[in-house]
Amino acid sequence: FYLFYFSSIGVLVPYWSLYLQWLNFSAKEIGELTAILLATRIVAPNIWGWIADHHGNRMRIVRLASFASSLTFSAILFGHGYFWIAGTLLLFSFFWNASLPQFEATTLQHLGEHSHHYSKIRLWGSIGFIVIVTILGALLEHFSARIIPYAMLLSLTAIWLISLTVPESSSRHLSLEHQPLMTILKRRDVIIFLSICFLVQVSHGPYYTFYTIYLEQHHYSRSLIGQLWALGVIAEVIIFLFMHQWLPRYGIRKILLISLLLSTLRWLIIGFYPDSLALLLFAQCLHAASFGTFHATAIAWVHHNFTGKNQGRGQALYSSVGFGAGGALGSLFSGYFWVTPGPTATFSIAAACTTLAFILGLRWLRRL
Repeated sequence: FYLFYFSSIGVLVPYWSLYLQWLNFSAKEIGELTAILLATRIVAPNIWGWIADHHGNRMRIVRLASFASSLTFSAILFGHGYFWIAGTLLLFSFFWNASLPQFEATTLQHLGEHSHHYSKIRLWGSIGFIVIVTILGALLEHFSARIIPYAMLLSLTAIWLISLTVPESSSRHLSLEHQPLMTILKRRDVIIFLSICFLVQVSHGPYYTFYTIYLEQHHYSRSLIGQLWALGVIAEVIIFLFMHQWLPRYGIRKILLISLLLSTLRWLIIGFYPDSLALLLFAQCLHAASFGTFHATAIAWVHHNFTGKNQGRGQALYSSVGFGAGGALGSLFSGYFWVTPGPTATFSIAAACTTLAFILGLRWLRRL
């Protein structure tokens, strides 16, 4: 499931902006349309998380959402206008963004006491991303961006088909400890953690929305751009192989803070040195920190702090506050700032966001 789900992200994140550019949308419109994809994460995961936590059967929800997302996305093939694409993306992403948080909760329930091994399962998603960005990058050297929606539709169909084979998780792994959700959300460390997640995903906005276009403007080939995207996720895979050892040894807080510092360095390198291939290669290796170690520690933090029936809603909150609200704001601000004041300033704002997140974590996030 992770292999195919992140294959779809491997189509959408690096190449969707290229497809929108091929349709002659402006940078501002590309930012807005990308923000729609992410903004539904503010609402959708929480709606589906509430349903799952109250009624169980998470995989039934995942299967329904996977089928509906492939069905609704197919409408993208029948219109190229701004409002047609905006409406299609809004409906599609409501279902698409519903499934992953519930699948994350299912995975952690299957693992039970061995939840620190999550990264060894999640790395298959990274492998799917690597394969698709490499293949699609090579194909785009010979074909127009017209093929991108078809690649996405194939990935979505595969997600639905494979979801039919995944069993429901056993409830015996659920913690018996249970607090009202609002009690958890009032805790200062929870507020700080969610604020950090929000800032980190705001910082990823320029990267996810414009990195491919940015490199094309600096005369990199589409094949090389695909390989650079793949390199970042290869570094992520390597990190995932070691996270089950590092988390018990070093703790969540320490790894998370190091991730934030390295993220700041990454955005500054991309913003100021786009013409240096050597530095871009190094910056892509830092994806291991800006996404890999950060995501693994965040999942572990949520699993530790949202117990019992709150697991599904905890994963949904992480998704909606970070990838949803943070990602949407990041896409919007990068779309509005991309032309003026420009890419360097935009990536500098991204670096400022991760710096602020580091300060919040250093000062207020408790040790785990």
